[in-house]
Amino acid sequence: MPVAANRGLAPSKRMKTFALALLAASLALPAAAHAGEPALTVRDVPLHAARSLAAATPAFDMLGLHWRGAGTVAFSARSVAGRWGAWTRADDDQLVQRGWHIGGIDWVGAADAIRFRTTGHVSRLRAYYVQSTIQPIAPRRLQLAGSPLIISRFSWQADESIRRHAPRYADRVHYAVVHHTAGSNAYTREQSAAIVRGIEIYHVKGNGWDDIGYNFLVDKYGQVFEGRYGGVDRPVIGAHALGFNNGATGIAVIGSYSTTRISPAAKTALEQLLAWRLDVAHVDPLSTLTWRSGGNPRFPAGVPVFLRAISGHRDTGFTDCPGNALYAMLPQIAADVAVLGGPKIYAPLVQRPGEGQVRFTATLSSAQPWTVTVKSSSGVQVAQGAGSGTAVDWTWDETSVPPDRYTWIIAVPGARSASGDLGAVAVPAVQQTSVFPAAVAPGETATIGYTLATASSVSATLVSPSSEPVSTLFAAQKSAGAQTFALTPPLGLANGRYTVLISATAGSKVATAAVPLVLDDIVNGFAARGATLAFTLTRQPVSLAFQVSRGAAVVVTPPVISLAPGPQSLTWNGMLADGTPAPDGAYTLALTITDDVGTFTRSAPFTIDTKPPALRALSYRRLRFRVSEPSTLVLTVGARSFTRVLKAAGVTQFWLKTPPSSYVLTATDGAGNVTTLRYRR
Repeated sequence: MPVAANRGLAPSKRMKTFALALLAASLALPAAAHAGEPALTVRDVPLHAARSLAAATPAFDMLGLHWRGAGTVAFSARSVAGRWGAWTRADDDQLVQRGWHIGGIDWVGAADAIRFRTTGHVSRLRAYYVQSTIQPIAPRRLQLAGSPLIISRFSWQADESIRRHAPRYADRVHYAVVHHTAGSNAYTREQSAAIVRGIEIYHVKGNGWDDIGYNFLVDKYGQVFEGRYGGVDRPVIGAHALGFNNGATGIAVIGSYSTTRISPAAKTALEQLLAWRLDVAHVDPLSTLTWRSGGNPRFPAGVPVFLRAISGHRDTGFTDCPGNALYAMLPQIAADVAVLGGPKIYAPLVQRPGEGQVRFTATLSSAQPWTVTVKSSSGVQVAQGAGSGTAVDWTWDETSVPPDRYTWIIAVPGARSASGDLGAVAVPAVQQTSVFPAAVAPGETATIGYTLATASSVSATLVSPSSEPVSTLFAAQKSAGAQTFALTPPLGLANGRYTVLISATAGSKVATAAVPLVLDDIVNGFAARGATLAFTLTRQPVSLAFQVSRGAAVVVTPPVISLAPGPQSLTWNGMLADGTPAPDGAYTLALTITDDVGTFTRSAPFTIDTKPPALRALSYRRLRFRVSEPSTLVLTVGARSFTRVLKAAGVTQFWLKTPPSSYVLTATDGAGNVTTLRYRR
């Protein structure tokens, strides 16, 4: 087919219009005469040639456009009857992915040729031609309690094989976003499912999304289609309003409603769908909320945005969607939705205002008797509150029941119940206690660890060997989970076996745990200097052991001469028990003393390193070197020295204005091993 390029607006407008017409006779029949799966054909449109090469236009009835640049794109499609349609501007809702503007997909009907017009700077244009033909709709429909009849994905023959990922879910649906799909309104009842299939293939294969973007679609005949996979009554996260998908349900009315009002059938179906879906989520259709944007060109991430429970797409970003005519109808649609059906339970909320207290609140659409029931994991009712009016408000004391998992339900005659899981209600338990070190000398600090099963008011007390309280260490509110605190026993305490008593209180329940701690002044001033342990004995021990370990294995126990009170030092000569030198590696030197109070252990790490660092010149002239381990490098050039400390093995380079003709480089590791490299040109 020949392709014509036309130029329009004058250069003085600083705009250019570029028209491409793909004109040819077409053997394609109208979509209604075909059968088969939707077909997507992608073509790059040649923008920069005065006349392009002949190109064939695939049979299509839907068109989506992607383009690069700040300009805009319009198109006109020629029907198989030979009539050119009106120029339609592609709407990208300012959605840009990897530098491409992502236009929506428009229904144009069976067409055999296309022409484009660009305004402003458009550097690339890509056309997505979709042919989605009529298929008989399977008789299976979805209808949940109170829902309108929904044409399932199975019935409109969604292609489940192209879905990219499993559905993702929000905590719940908080509001609804209404869209229009744009494109022609001239479609038949039978073509609606074909349009939905075309949107699906374009959203997935054209835009690269996980699935069709909308949660539901409604046609002008009042048919409701299931959109994104994952369950019509579940909070499936769609891809319909950038930055506002999480927590919203997206409903698109098929067609363009900028100047045309939606049909009475579409309005009725949309209202019934909204009434049911918002009731499932217990959202008041007349309510408002402030929602933080996930990020888009209009609302940066984190910006709070005021929304209505039934909002239009334009409320969330730069777009005309859902069209002026439909957007103007949304307040009346919300009012109609509010009176559909029976009584409603709105905004059920569970809070814990105080320790062991659980407060249930909700708003009712009209004054009604209500009950709040709490059940155990076995389904046994353990508590119930009741009242009447338009507000539910009841507080339950969870400390009155044993540990278990509990559920709740708010019930109103004739209304959809609200329910949820309270999770595990547990007594305060203090578990997994630990202490390190287990014995301390006066002035030393031990770290006490413990785990709380539930948030509790916690206190810790140091108790003497005679079971008398010595001091309160702290008293504070602590959250559930692992906890630690440091303990330095008060000076002047006698040697002995003490106890740290930890007490946790939640409501009326109390749990305790005892952590043993030895206070012993037999050793003072413990310090490690290389392979030597230095310390002072205040009195004669019952036994004393000196051990050297590598990992979990003891490799040598150097002999210890009976030690009298006073300053002491124990040194390992680096030899193993068989008299051979110990290999390079990390070791632990441990001192264990037993006396009449208990066992006192202190340890220190020690590393044997006899191997000098490997030093290799990658470029002598450019002073670039590789070192095998952390080292201090000293470059000596004549009377000048340059030092560099490397904290890890790797490559380093010295930068000198003039490359030296000779130099000496030394690398010294942490053990004092030295490697020298000399260079003379």
